[in-house]
Amino acid sequence: MIISVIGIGLIGGSMALDLRKRSFADRIIGVEQNVQHQNIALLCGLVDETDSLENAVDRSDLILLCTPVNSNCSLLPGILDRISGTKKVVVDMGSTKGSIAEASKDHPARGRYVAAHPMAGTEFSGPLAAIGKLFDYKTAIICDPELSDPDSLEMVKDMLQTLNMRIVYMNSAIHDVHVAYISHISHITSFSLALSVLEKEQEEVNILTLAGGGFESTVRLAKSSGDTWAPIFIENSSYIIEAIDTYIEKMNTFKKMIHDRDKEGLKALMEEANKIRKILH
Repeated sequence: MIISVIGIGLIGGSMALDLRKRSFADRIIGVEQNVQHQNIALLCGLVDETDSLENAVDRSDLILLCTPVNSNCSLLPGILDRISGTKKVVVDMGSTKGSIAEASKDHPARGRYVAAHPMAGTEFSGPLAAIGKLFDYKTAIICDPELSDPDSLEMVKDMLQTLNMRIVYMNSAIHDVHVAYISHISHITSFSLALSVLEKEQEEVNILTLAGGGFESTVRLAKSSGDTWAPIFIENSSYIIEAIDTYIEKMNTFKKMIHDRDKEGLKALMEEANKIRKILH
């Protein structure tokens, strides 16, 4: 099994590590525009070699598309052109699916493509962020499985199971609604909190002195890469705006109750929010 990883960052690099270690991949070819990232990936042993996109696709059985979501959308049709009529499979790892579903839906080689979203990550990016066991016991979403050829689907399922992931299936549009509320709004909240603190707290020493565990855990995602997240917010904009509107509505409810000194109302709101514990215990 020869695999090419297009975009050797946190996701692509971490996948490469475990797919090699667990004997799923015999050889891994990296494709990366950033020369420094290429060199790091080679030095760290994430990939066996690097090559051009065209050569890597031609030489591989499985192509992992791990670039930002806007790049995935633009690269996929050309990759499908090259693998049309073969048994090669391409799978993207992006966290939005609506645009890439639209970009691929009428392609004659659509069956060779599988849309996947591994629900795993950290706030770090680039090949140095790659870690082993990142995907163990996490959920992987496969979108629109009925549009992929059975053998394509089986190959990607085998890969995800090698990574010890639990597989669920969703429609692309439904997927994008859910991730807007569960994943994307968390990042926007974290970025917004970081900006608020940086604006109001001009002295770094105050932030360092007063930042407790709650602040650190809430603002952790604000360390995430803008190169990764700006395209996600744009690609999933309609659902994210809906999620932001809902969030602002809840913030305004808290604001009004705090302004009115409504202790019972605040307690009721927080008790309602506490129900999340039953889901995330």
